[in-house]
Amino acid sequence: MKKILLIQTAFIGDVILATALIEKLYSFYPNVDIDFLVRKGNESLLQHHPILNEVLIWNKKESKHKNLFKIWRKIRNNNYDVVVNLQRFLSTGMLTAFSGASNTIGFDKNPLSLFFKHRIKHQIDTSESSPHEVRRNLKLLATLTDETLVKPKLYPSMADFDKVRTAGDYITISPTSVWFTKQWPADKWVGLINTFPKKIKVFLLGAPTDQEACANIAQKAVHPNVEVLAGKLSLLQSAALMKGANMNYVNDSAPLHLASAMNAPVTAVFLSTVPQFGFTPLSDNSRVVETSHALECRPCGLHGKAACPLGHFKCADISLSATPVRIA
Repeated sequence: MKKILLIQTAFIGDVILATALIEKLYSFYPNVDIDFLVRKGNESLLQHHPILNEVLIWNKKESKHKNLFKIWRKIRNNNYDVVVNLQRFLSTGMLTAFSGASNTIGFDKNPLSLFFKHRIKHQIDTSESSPHEVRRNLKLLATLTDETLVKPKLYPSMADFDKVRTAGDYITISPTSVWFTKQWPADKWVGLINTFPKKIKVFLLGAPTDQEACANIAQKAVHPNVEVLAGKLSLLQSAALMKGANMNYVNDSAPLHLASAMNAPVTAVFLSTVPQFGFTPLSDNSRVVETSHALECRPCGLHGKAACPLGHFKCADISLSATPVRIA
């Protein structure tokens, strides 16, 4: 075996969690070339990755099907021995089934899994036995390695760490989410910020589209040391900043997984989704906070929603004031 391709063209958090497979494969096959296919926009997460041989990019937003054909031809020309597909969608199923690899692996829920050499059962529900997403993904490598848990890992450069180097104690807050029902309300973030000692710095993180929301939170907070960094840092720079924080506060969204990949301290707020889905933090110092109310409507879906279906949003009734923050 000389070449392996991993396929994960979903969102940022999915790519971060999939990096656990890179670590596992490398521990078993240090001399094999490992490539990784992502959607355009997520390649920066794997920039200068010391293990990966090549990062392939599929542009889904422009000429999606034309670019799908182009990436399929590249996969065929690269002559992979093994293709591992972490997704359950037709397009990546096609890339896997017709990759030309002698060993193709994917989840049984993929529409084209019938054509894979190995089809792995995919389980996600609200039961206590439902595994973490990383464990689900690692099952794809059971015929090549084992199922021992390996955590996701990112590799910010020294330049990334230098960019965010700061003196003194600080915490980060990633207050937004693509989905409304995954996002703790702004006024609650303001209340939390105001409980921190004045000497601790508070950095608000997010994408460029989150700048306004973060600025509104910073403006309403009475804490004297709040700075908006949303849109000013790359993903790897944000990860580097989180690594040195006293605590990182996140929703059930991509920054949670950034913290896991850096083994950074993290407090994760779960609203309409539940920890049993398998997307909890993996850091050594981690905490999950969720409502104490027994809500029959929760979870209201596997993913977040644009609004609370019942209009009350009671799953956001959470207190974080007691969360411990270690200050030197």
